Amino acid sequence: MSQPELLLPAGNIEAFHAAVEGGADAVYLGLKNFNARERADNFTPDQFQTLLQEAEKRGIKVYLTLNIVIKNDELSGLLDTLYMLSQTSVSAVIIQDWGVYDLIRLHFPKLKVHASTQMGNHNSLGAIYSDKLGFERVIFARELTTKEISAIRNKSRVQVEMFVHGALCYSFSGMCLFSSYLGGMSANRGRCMQPCRRMYGDTGEKKYLFSLKDNELIDHIPTILKLGISSLKIEGRLKPAEYVYRVAKAYRMAIDDPSKIDQAKKLLKYDMGRPKTSYFFGGDVGEAITNNPSTGIFLGHVKEVQPHSFSFASREPLHQGNRLWIRSPKGGNRKAIKIKSLEKGSDNHVTLHESTEKIHKGDLVYLANLRDKKFPNRFERQVKGIKPHMPGSPKKDNLQGVLKPQKPGKTQIFARIDSIKWLKKIPMQEIDNLILNLSEQEWRELDVSTFLIKKNAHKIFFELPRFIPENKIGFYRSLFHGFREQGYHNFMISHLSQKIIIPKASTIASNEHVYTFNDAAIHHLRGENIKLFAYPLENDLDNLFSMQDKKGIVPMYFYPELFYSRMPVKIRNPHHSFRDDKNYEFTRLKRNGMTIVVPREPVSLTQYKGKLEAEGFGRFLIDMSYEKPSDKRFHTVLKNLKDAQQIQPSSTFNVKMGLT
Repeated sequence: MSQPELLLPAGNIEAFHAAVEGGADAVYLGLKNFNARERADNFTPDQFQTLLQEAEKRGIKVYLTLNIVIKNDELSGLLDTLYMLSQTSVSAVIIQDWGVYDLIRLHFPKLKVHASTQMGNHNSLGAIYSDKLGFERVIFARELTTKEISAIRNKSRVQVEMFVHGALCYSFSGMCLFSSYLGGMSANRGRCMQPCRRMYGDTGEKKYLFSLKDNELIDHIPTILKLGISSLKIEGRLKPAEYVYRVAKAYRMAIDDPSKIDQAKKLLKYDMGRPKTSYFFGGDVGEAITNNPSTGIFLGHVKEVQPHSFSFASREPLHQGNRLWIRSPKGGNRKAIKIKSLEKGSDNHVTLHESTEKIHKGDLVYLANLRDKKFPNRFERQVKGIKPHMPGSPKKDNLQGVLKPQKPGKTQIFARIDSIKWLKKIPMQEIDNLILNLSEQEWRELDVSTFLIKKNAHKIFFELPRFIPENKIGFYRSLFHGFREQGYHNFMISHLSQKIIIPKASTIASNEHVYTFNDAAIHHLRGENIKLFAYPLENDLDNLFSMQDKKGIVPMYFYPELFYSRMPVKIRNPHHSFRDDKNYEFTRLKRNGMTIVVPREPVSLTQYKGKLEAEGFGRFLIDMSYEKPSDKRFHTVLKNLKDAQQIQPSSTFNVKMGLT
């Protein structure tokens, strides 16, 4: 079996040179826009074209990341970017948004596409569906076990890429709403505020409840080599060049000669990351949470602080030019220092002559870099002449192909429930459709032959969960085929690949987890015979109002799943609740083996019903999931929706403050 590709991040020119020198077979990088690492330096079109030529000389593949969700008014700029890429020799484009896929498929079919990990592919359904649509490669979720990846490889032909080293997001496949909820900075748009790295209050004690260790699978390289994985990926487009070089060199050594893994691990000791875990692949889940979110090598505690100097005993030799992180053991922001002057004493005692503002006795000191090797920070020459903008007439024609005005014929109210106990609480005569989203156990208990359900068969949608482990695909396929045989034909999916297990001659709807931030994404869904769709939860009014296709379902009342993770967490509070530093309260729940975090207060957008109807929207969702079953509560929410009044207490998520 052929050796897998070693794929390294290149957040800037230095990192590109470091990856090449370290032994990378390929690099991935972003332009100044449309990528999930907005804080990286990234590349201008001219720099990108130059890099492509440099990479070609060295036999290195280059993958361009366009792995964020795209707002509707960004489609024009996206077409410019795709037009520019179509003139280059880029090896593939890594995407998350179905709208990006749709535009590439229709207008730039020569561009190869890879399914980003943010697309949430986690089983053989995702691999088979991606292969059918022409994806060259699927980058799978980090939350998969060795057995699951092996099964996926045996059932599909598409190339598989997996992460083997670097930081881990707590939320499944990096699809997190917590950052967006806190301040409108969307992780799905490359602006994550890293809420998983923050401390939270649990029974009066501050803890790092969700901060994961860094992924490191170098010990598992012999196993990985037997699985037929196409590419081994290193996370870290925000990392410095020295990290890229060191990690590239270590994994290059291990891939080429697994007998040298111990030698390679010595290089990784100085990758300046967090403590390490092999996570789900290595079965190391129980110890994957760390109470130390800092990157770097721990050196010691601050022993003495003077007005213009501080001292500590260092576990590692330090030199002028090294960078340090200083942070309080109680958490909070860290301070960065570049060593300009230091005195070395006995017993590894070091005194730094630096500003001591915000430095206190007992603070933790970390080495952030070694700076033991330098790389070029520019190219010797820069290629110009690439056309960055698509001609106006073709662009207009391409946009008109997906921007097709559509409106629902009448107002419809959808309700979602997550428990059988809700069934007798919902006034079916007052709603148009009911979505059933049950736990695996309740699906087993549900009797669809009851009078209530059979009488309302035309109104009921049976909904698949967001995460279906490989060993549960058969259960859900059999379950839904059983429903179809009993005369039910409405089904709702949480991932486009799930349509594979929906019975033929059914009505398929997609929920808010199949992102439709733009009309191009909706255009793709319609081509896939999706009859009904929902808009995403983290949306804003400007983006909604810009949509030409207004036939989607608008979520109006819901508890957003801020974290949705396969990773369990320990919370001592008997109500499984915790608080952030602003005293907002959140609740941790468990469902189908997943850990879910929701806010204590719901999101209510019912007050915007009139504005939405005036703009042409007419399908509205009341999601009673995570509420205690109560007919009184449902009537209250339903009345507020009809009267266009906000539920109190509640929040408005992104809709009012905007999504960035």
